[in-house]
Amino acid sequence: MGRAKGAIVVDIEKCKGCNICVVNCPTDVIELSKEVNGKGYPYAYMENPENCTGCANCALVCPDGVIEVYRVIV
Repeated sequence: MGRAKGAIVVDIEKCKGCNICVVNCPTDVIELSKEVNGKGYPYAYMENPENCTGCANCALVCPDGVIEVYRVIV
């Protein structure tokens, strides 16, 4: 069986920068941006995309449901 490779898509305008996804990412993929969205919040993004396994921990813990996870086996 191959290795899992993942990616996330964050709805930047709905993200409130609560940091819960960052601390729950087991592979340290997600960080909060230095820039802010239209509401003035820093938003989550993939700082280290090569480490993402598509585990979906981030989407499961996001209180606002703004993260979509994609996963493929390579």
